[in-house]
Amino acid sequence: MARQAPVVVHRPSPGGGRRVTIRGQIAGLAHNDADLVEFLRRAGLDEADISLDDPHLVEWRGGRAHHWEAA
Repeated sequence: MARQAPVVVHRPSPGGGRRVTIRGQIAGLAHNDADLVEFLRRAGLDEADISLDDPHLVEWRGGRAHHWEAA
């Protein structure tokens, strides 16, 4: 069985931004990469260890990675 990445960036919302969940818990609504990095930092990840393009860490759902505009 494939393992899910601990961070999920959900599809862009109609008002812009994307919901972010970390280990199944809602972290908030990110509007850019900096918001996402801040959520990960608050969850205990060291900024030097964060790679938003690492599929083992971040799963981008329902849209392109790094795309934050309204659906």
